[in-house]
Amino acid sequence: QVQLVESGGGLVQAGGSLRLSCAGSGRTLNLYSMGWFRQAPGKGREFVGCINWNGGNIGYADSVRGRFTISRDNDANTVTLRMNSLKAEDTAVYYCAESRLYAATCYRAIEDYDTWGQGTQVTVSS
Repeated sequence: QVQLVESGGGLVQAGGSLRLSCAGSGRTLNLYSMGWFRQAPGKGREFVGCINWNGGNIGYADSVRGRFTISRDNDANTVTLRMNSLKAEDTAVYYCAESRLYAATCYRAIEDYDTWGQGTQVTVSS
């Protein structure tokens, strides 16, 4: 059973940047698509971005496209979310997740993911 641990969250001013990391332990993440989601206070969990097993298929929510970048390092068993030009509305708990569906595709729906990390808080001050 894989465990996912997010790190890198924190407090940043609007316009700033953060780099979130998702580390897998217990087994390799290399064969699976991965996703990032976020949940703001009082709101449901929403899709941020996804990456297929080899990084050849990447998707983003419209709200973050052009500002956020997903990548993965299969040797290090990690997935990274680089966030630039942060806005107050990006404030949320950010989660990484693993999908066991067909790994050549990346997925946008919460129900397509099987394993979740505990989340890391990102707070953007305006």
